[in-house]
Amino acid sequence: MSLIRKPGTAWDEVYARCREAAPEAFHDDRLLNYWGGQWRRDGAPIPATSPVDGTAIAGPPQVTAATATAATRAATEAHRGWVAVPLAERKARVTAALDALREHRDLLALLLVWEIGKPWRLATADVDRCIDGVRWYVEEIDSMVAGRPPLPGPISNISSWNYPMSVIMHAMLVQALAGNAVIAKAPTDGGVSCLTLATALAARHDLPLTLLSGGGAELSSVLVAAPEISCVFFVGGRSVGSQVAAGLVDSDKRHVLEQEGLNCWGVWEFSDWTTLGGNVRKSFEYAKQRCTAYPRYVVQRSLFDEFLAAYLPAVRDVRFGHPLAVEPGQDGFPDLDFGPLIKDAKVKELTDAVDTAIAKGGVPLYRGSLDDGRFLPGQDRSAYLAPVAILAPPPSSPLFHAEPFGPVDTIVLVDTEAELLAAMNASNGALVASLACDDEATAQRLSGELQAFKVGINRPRSRGDRQEVFGGRGASWRGDFVGGSLLVHAVTEGPAGERRYGNFPTHTHYPEV
Repeated sequence: MSLIRKPGTAWDEVYARCREAAPEAFHDDRLLNYWGGQWRRDGAPIPATSPVDGTAIAGPPQVTAATATAATRAATEAHRGWVAVPLAERKARVTAALDALREHRDLLALLLVWEIGKPWRLATADVDRCIDGVRWYVEEIDSMVAGRPPLPGPISNISSWNYPMSVIMHAMLVQALAGNAVIAKAPTDGGVSCLTLATALAARHDLPLTLLSGGGAELSSVLVAAPEISCVFFVGGRSVGSQVAAGLVDSDKRHVLEQEGLNCWGVWEFSDWTTLGGNVRKSFEYAKQRCTAYPRYVVQRSLFDEFLAAYLPAVRDVRFGHPLAVEPGQDGFPDLDFGPLIKDAKVKELTDAVDTAIAKGGVPLYRGSLDDGRFLPGQDRSAYLAPVAILAPPPSSPLFHAEPFGPVDTIVLVDTEAELLAAMNASNGALVASLACDDEATAQRLSGELQAFKVGINRPRSRGDRQEVFGGRGASWRGDFVGGSLLVHAVTEGPAGERRYGNFPTHTHYPEV
């Protein structure tokens, strides 16, 4: 039986619901930017298509640096007024915003499906993590800000497209809760409609938010370097992160730069293959398009046959395809591990990298087929990539040392503990790592040598929520660590001589994780 798109989920229907929910932010022909307390038809929208099936969707309006400068000055004025608002009132307004987000939770999730290709289960999880996470901060904020005033000026946020709600909107609301005006640049590659709706719902409760969209090269000179900005939050790759860091060289302003690293799963003196197989399957969620994905397995050579016996069935069980493709009469949404990558250019980039790695000596252990996915008849599948696994990628390949940000695994075999550690530390720092090892003492000893902020023993590690802190080692992180009270401390003034946790030019100070 041919699959159909779930009734009521077409892009035109979803956009019409956005216009009904927030007509001030969604016009019939374009999205608007929000600054100075008003929605504005600034900038020319660029064409955009959904990675799901090539459908034309709303593109981000590209504002100029001059508009960003005016918006930053307006945010600075809003900041001066917001710092005088009592904490109880800030909590009430943020809570009202969260209630509005909860009311429109399914619409926000549908926007994530269309804009960045998240399957329904993961899209709703992104929205829920934002709402539930900020509610936790509302409950805990009193002690976190006790004796800590806001920063002198607004906070700037520049983040990647993969988590518009649980990373970008979550950070914006917590920063405002702590007493700061907030500026966010909507990601160019996806998520602008979701952020626009979320901002519209929150702005109705008089929160000091600014949402702009435009090219990073055009706006970074303002959103990073403007003297009015007191702190810069960045989530993205190392190349762009290095450019942001360069803009902060001659500045002492606060910054939180979360950058990628090659997160590795080491397998050493291990036997619980059933558990590892389940973790392999789970690792493919959202096509590994997240900063805490595990694209590299470093395996003890003598265990490779047993590893492969667990790995291959797990990767064959991965389910992918059109996130809205259902059987006629089917209730609910398809249960998929991932949908498309963010764009077809990313598929070509990874396909070329895989082909080059194999041509230079890498061994293709597994190459899935798009024929194994769930798709609508005749739909555009150019943004989809089936799982791939390569043994022994050559050192000259980008897959050897960099995070692929797609469903491509690489496997490296080692014979000694020293080789294991060297292979797992290949990217000069990572956000997370894990060790599959039967002996707890051995695992703990080895974990102390890994250049990862969080290390799991026989389990994955993630960014975490609520009170869980998060950061990175080496080149994967610059500036303040976040999570729990550290997120609030990063955007408030502490006592004189306070030594905050993070990676700074003069020192590194790590919390226990």
